[in-house]
Amino acid sequence: MSPRRTQQVYQLKITLMGIEPPVWRRVLVSGEATLYDLHKVIQMAMGWTDSHLHQFIVCDEHYSIPSLDDLSPVKDERKYRISQIAPRPGSKFVYEYDFGDGWQHEVVVERIARFESEFRYPVCLAGERACPPEDVGGVWGYRAFVEAMRNPKHKEHRHYKDWWGSGKFDPEAFDLIEANWSLQQIDAIEWWDEVEDEGKWWLDEEGEEGE
Repeated sequence: MSPRRTQQVYQLKITLMGIEPPVWRRVLVSGEATLYDLHKVIQMAMGWTDSHLHQFIVCDEHYSIPSLDDLSPVKDERKYRISQIAPRPGSKFVYEYDFGDGWQHEVVVERIARFESEFRYPVCLAGERACPPEDVGGVWGYRAFVEAMRNPKHKEHRHYKDWWGSGKFDPEAFDLIEANWSLQQIDAIEWWDEVEDEGKWWLDEEGEEGE
């Protein structure tokens, strides 16, 4: 996923929608990366565990891994590169994760730059606040979780503490070093490669959509 020196690098700001104050990450990624690559970057930079389905929504078009169970047309995210669906600074699209909890992320192209050799791409430049726990119940469930966890006298405090099971939860916590360590582990997750390999034949040598 690391770009060649001739490639463009996209600076993206990823913001979890519906949460205040916002949970966000700023990343650099090759414009030649596919949407499936970007899915992996968002998962690792945000702190999700890729335990649920996902999709990208770009100008009312849906991109994901097609399935026979799809109720509406879905474009194969392994066939499309970031540079194709977001060609200029200011381009925006949505990444949705976990259709039950309905986590939507706004992805904005902040700038497009040239390859810089001092970075190992993808890289997280900045971010704020912790990723919500998996299966917490979406925006409303997360708000209830945070409120109960920060107040030992809250009637739901014991329930959420037992459910969380990992000690204290700090919604303001974000570790940039950990985020970048996670991004560098992407290539070591073998089952991601298996899914990616299934779609490689869709891309020709120039990186355009195959027919």
